[in-house]
Amino acid sequence: MVTLTDIERESYKNSPVHRLDPRIKLLFALVVIIYAVGLPRIHENNVPRLLSVEAYLIFLVLFAGLDPRYFILRILAVLPFGLGIILFQPFLKHSFVESYTPYPLSLPLGLSITYEGLAFGTSLLLKFLVCITAVILLSSTTRLRDQVVAADRLGIPREFTLLLSMMVRYLFLFWVVLKRIKIAQQTRLFNIWNKEVPRKWVIEQVGNSISSIFIRSYEQGERTYISMLCRGYGSGHEKSYYRTKIRTVDIFFLLLSFSCILLIHFFA
Repeated sequence: MVTLTDIERESYKNSPVHRLDPRIKLLFALVVIIYAVGLPRIHENNVPRLLSVEAYLIFLVLFAGLDPRYFILRILAVLPFGLGIILFQPFLKHSFVESYTPYPLSLPLGLSITYEGLAFGTSLLLKFLVCITAVILLSSTTRLRDQVVAADRLGIPREFTLLLSMMVRYLFLFWVVLKRIKIAQQTRLFNIWNKEVPRKWVIEQVGNSISSIFIRSYEQGERTYISMLCRGYGSGHEKSYYRTKIRTVDIFFLLLSFSCILLIHFFA
């Protein structure tokens, strides 16, 4: 199981990728995601292009010294959200395709697979995989606070970065609260998978745990806001963060990555 602490621990490693400016890594991840999403829905060059970009991202993951097991677990944790949509694509007939070529395979319930549906499903899967890898690479090599600061310095609206900064500060706190509730339930022999207990009662206990977290988060938010006001929040001095300059190695990495993407696009 990958926890929030594991995610943050990976970002504290020391490697050339970790030492890059957070703004550069954020821009790189955005460019990769925009490039992958911007590719045509169905094209014969989609698969080699996306596989080449994925290979470059995996190279950066290995170069950064990230734990492969941790990296694979994070991908597997997110992959089912996309597979639920991707698996249906070969059986659907999309409006953006003029003619379909049936795949020579007989299926029950009158289902049929088309080559165009398979191509679209494969392209969608690879796009999803590339985007996930880019996000995991960013979050694994950049601290959460540095990501918020980088977004703020790149011109993201202040309201959005303020919400992100609050979420980063108290996400770990809520995780600890949830862990305490879980330990308290285990000491009382509560097991959500116990078949001898009525499911209605189990659902009620889970609902009580969720409502308890909401109440505690509300109370913690009130206390935190009052404390922030007492310390001068709103006076214009809350944007006090480090101001590092972009170095030559950061520019070199960004230009090298852009060049690789261009080479992949035109020669893959």
